[in-house]
Amino acid sequence: MVGKKQGTLPFKILMYIILITLLVVTLVPFAWMISASLKANKDVFNFPMEWIPSQPRWQNYSEIWTRIPLMTFLLNTFKLSVIVTFLQVLTSSFAAYAFAKLRFKGHHALFLAYIATIAVPWQAYMVPQFIMMSKMGLNNTHLAIICLQAFSAFGVFMMRQFYMSIPTDLCEAARIDGLSEYGIWLRIMLPNSKPAIATLVIFTFVNTWNDFLGPMIYLTKTELKTIQIGLRMFTTQYTSDFALIMAASVVALIPVLIFFLSLQKQFVQGVASTGIKG
Repeated sequence: MVGKKQGTLPFKILMYIILITLLVVTLVPFAWMISASLKANKDVFNFPMEWIPSQPRWQNYSEIWTRIPLMTFLLNTFKLSVIVTFLQVLTSSFAAYAFAKLRFKGHHALFLAYIATIAVPWQAYMVPQFIMMSKMGLNNTHLAIICLQAFSAFGVFMMRQFYMSIPTDLCEAARIDGLSEYGIWLRIMLPNSKPAIATLVIFTFVNTWNDFLGPMIYLTKTELKTIQIGLRMFTTQYTSDFALIMAASVVALIPVLIFFLSLQKQFVQGVASTGIKG
């Protein structure tokens, strides 16, 4: 027993060293971004680097709001992220219930065919989608982004994996008691799948918030653009002012960070539980 403990101790120390190293490597770019956002532009690339500015330039954070319509971009992004997240959770959880708990002819083949679309890169069909949205007159509207992102094969797959871990006997008992399939989904499946829903909410919200290519293709009016397009505009207009660009990037990162930290516990539970059954 003593030898076994002595053998595992160096392994644990090595693992901690590796994890700490990876953590530092991951956080260094964010630390540099925050540091650069508090400097004058001429001091951003000074060497050796001053990680903690001796004279923080907090006015960078007030100046960015006057250079571009940053508040409009943030509100547009928040609006799209909330709507798309709600619709994806609704459609994914509903479809996942049918694939997990209902038995109908061809449901396995239909599920596999739908999930197979995950392997198809969006770039392969974005042109047909753009043509379709143009024919429908939805270009330059937020509705185009909402319609295209309201459904998620990954969300259906993840929710189905979690639903498979919920005993089917609960559904059978509810049917005997006269509860409809809609009622079973609403009263049994959803309340018991909060960790999976939280995981899907985080994935969807973050992906929608960080989406660049979709809004760039469909949104050309300034009043409709999202924060990622706004940052690109900021970079184009003020290429040499890296301090202001970093300040705008920090502002764009804060909502996602707060959102993730608020659902972190449920996220971990959801990731751990969605792989219980295949």
